[in-house]
Amino acid sequence: MATLVSFHAHPDDECIVAGGVMRKAFEEGHRVVLVVATRGEVGEVPDGFLDDGEELWQRRVQETHASAEVLGAKRVEFLGYTDSGMMGEPRNDVPGTFWQADVEEAAQRLATILREEQADVLTVYDDNGGYGHPDHIQVHRVGMRAAELAGTPRVYEATSNSDEMRRGMEEAVRTGQIKAEDLPDFDEGGAEFGKPEAVLTARVDVAAYLPQKRAAMRAHASQISEDSFFLAMPDEGFAQAFGVEWFIRAGQGPGITETDIMAGL
Repeated sequence: MATLVSFHAHPDDECIVAGGVMRKAFEEGHRVVLVVATRGEVGEVPDGFLDDGEELWQRRVQETHASAEVLGAKRVEFLGYTDSGMMGEPRNDVPGTFWQADVEEAAQRLATILREEQADVLTVYDDNGGYGHPDHIQVHRVGMRAAELAGTPRVYEATSNSDEMRRGMEEAVRTGQIKAEDLPDFDEGGAEFGKPEAVLTARVDVAAYLPQKRAAMRAHASQISEDSFFLAMPDEGFAQAFGVEWFIRAGQGPGITETDIMAGL
């Protein structure tokens, strides 16, 4: 048995980008630990969704534990920072937000958990945080440094395959699923969402764990409603969108050389 620690910015991030590898590790007998930097204090929630006197962060903590149970995580920890909001918002500058955290101090907090767990594998995000969110970028910075401090041998940067995304969008236009004028301008901003296929080193097929991945998303009901993109799409579309998880591991490649982040452990 080895230990996988999956580090994320906010509640619900874990099930979207790494839920498959978490459940896969659990199914294969490994210990899975979920660490979240913030409690997602600035997420949006419909009027009347929360109970009287209930704060959003309280509900999101409950949802995280429910999601973790589905994904097989046996320990859930929050680092104690607050949500920084989207890039460029005034909240980015508020003391106590994760974006304002001292990287070394935050890395020490995470490294303590990595040492306690004798972690074999850590997942973080790519250097752009997947899509430029400040807390996601900070997950990369803090996570990479924490792995150095703790001596964690394997670190995988969770990301998206921007080339596959482009191909999928173009195919959707060809088959009439979306209009050509609605196609994102990949030359303008496509490179900012995920990473090109050429820099990816791991492609993990998590199709067998899609029921658990979707159930974990459903556990985050305050942020992922039944009519959301994630839950409303048909099973075939969901499998295409979320059946593979992509990672970058320093020292691997060139090209995709791994299909299992826990291989050999």
